[in-house]
Parts: sequence; structure tokens; C-alpha cells
Amino acid sequence: MTEPKLRQDSAEPILAPADPAAAPGAILAEEIRMVGEPRGKIAEQFRSLRNSILAMNPEGAARTLVLTSAVAGEGKSVAAVNLAIALAELPGNEILLLDANLHAPGLERYLGLERAQGFADVLRGQCPLDAAIRRTAVDHLSVIGAGTLPENPSKLLGSDRTRVVLNQLKRRFSYVVVDSPEATTISDASLLGAMADGILLVVRLGETSKTLVEQALNQLESMGGNVLGTCLTGGPE
Repeated sequence: MTEPKLRQDSAEPILAPADPAAAPGAILAEEIRMVGEPRGKIAEQFRSLRNSILAMNPEGAARTLVLTSAVAGEGKSVAAVNLAIALAELPGNEILLLDANLHAPGLERYLGLERAQGFADVLRGQCPLDAAIRRTAVDHLSVIGAGTLPENPSKLLGSDRTRVVLNQLKRRFSYVVVDSPEATTISDASLLGAMADGILLVVRLGETSKTLVEQALNQLESMGGNVLGTCLTGGPE
């Protein structure tokens, strides 16, 4: 049996390509309230956030949105999935979830999918873009996973290739919702935010200090990011 190969610039063995014939996995994670409790309070809060985003885009142009947070554990991946599902509910929308957290990816797990080649492999030129785009169990919602994790995520994400790929995706989808690492300890979110049309800062109520939130905002804006507002998590249900 052949052992999986490790690329020189990879932090793990090379992932297999996604199977285009595979059926989408079921979304079972209880945090994804847009699926588990679509009539509930939290689902309605994500629809309200969706409507606010749409109001800032009256011309209906394709947009890239980066979700980040001040520190880890604030629920940005869960927020990204719920927001993307809310956007996909609207007629005529085709939405892409993009896992650009090349340190601790999580979108595929929340969507009931096995990890496969994805964003990092596309940026390296090792996987065609079409092959990285996968169906989900939600109509009009696709996903690109993080792919084979690199040794130096910031170097890969800071390349011109990243901007090219994001622009290609904008031509194919109504919204590209990008999940990224926390902003105060990892520079990737600032790099991605500078390339995107807007940034949402995820803040967990009662846990994230005002100082850290302000630090994250300043860091994102200093790189040219357009911070649209905050997405609050952890509130009473």
C-alpha cells in the first residue's frame, strides 16, 4: 500500500480529490440552526443579518464577504454556514462557502462532508477550480474546503493567485462567503479582508473584550479592509 505523499510546502499528506459523483452529506450539526431550526429565533437573526447585507448592496452585484473574529472560539465558522444558507434561500442566488482557514478548517465538517482537495490546492495549481467546488445538501449552496494545509498559509494567501481565484468565483456566484482565522493572532484574515468587498467581525457576547474587538477592527482596517459591521453570537435563545 502506497503511503500518502507530503508536499514540501504542506503541513499534512496530500488530500484526495473530491468525488464529483458523491452525494452531499447530511447537515447534522446542531449549531447550523438554519437547517435544524429554520423557524427559530437564531435562524431569523441570520436572515436579518442577510437582509442588512443586501441593503448595503442595492445594485445586487456579486460580492465577497470575509468572516473573522478577534480571537478563536467565537463561532465564525458556524456564523459563516448559517449566513450562507440564509443567502441561498433567496430566489436567483447561487452562494459559495469558501474555507480560507488554512490553520484549523471546519466548514466541511459542519456540512457533513469529508475533507478533500480544496482552496490551498487550487492556489498551488494542483487542483482545477471546478474540481474543488462541491455540492452541499442545501439547494443553491456550494463549498470549497480548505484543502491540503500548507506549511505557510500567509505566504500562500498573500499571493496574487488568491485575488485571481476570488475574482473568478465572483463571476460565478452571487456571494462568496469566506471563513478565515481570527484576526488578532493570525494575519491571514487581514490579507483576505483587503481583497474582499466586505468583512464581518464575529463577536461572542459576554466573552470578547472591547479591547480585543477594537484591536481586530484596527488591524483589519489598517490593511485596507472594509468592515461592514459585527455578527453577534452566544446571545440568549
